[in-house]
Amino acid sequence: MAIRVPRMLQSSKQILRQAKLLSSSSSSSLDVPKGYLAVYVGERKMKRFVVPITYLNEPSFQDLLRRAEEEYGFDHPMGGLTIPCSEEAFINLASLLMN
Repeated sequence: MAIRVPRMLQSSKQILRQAKLLSSSSSSSLDVPKGYLAVYVGERKMKRFVVPITYLNEPSFQDLLRRAEEEYGFDHPMGGLTIPCSEEAFINLASLLMN
């Protein structure tokens, strides 16, 4: 008989904080856990964030994706999904989506 230990789930804030640690150039797609998406955010200096894919269904996040499409089309300068907004605005949006 196996004993099940409940898995500790990380909050989105914790994931966003950890993603900042993954913002070095050595980060790769292997750093992104299943069910999450890496995005690059910033106006001048880009930072990498790892967000739940459930954000893709949120209208406010979809608005950011439309802006990214208008600005970059399918040619994202960081090689991944680049979102053209300030880091602070993105963190504020992510904190709203967590609730």
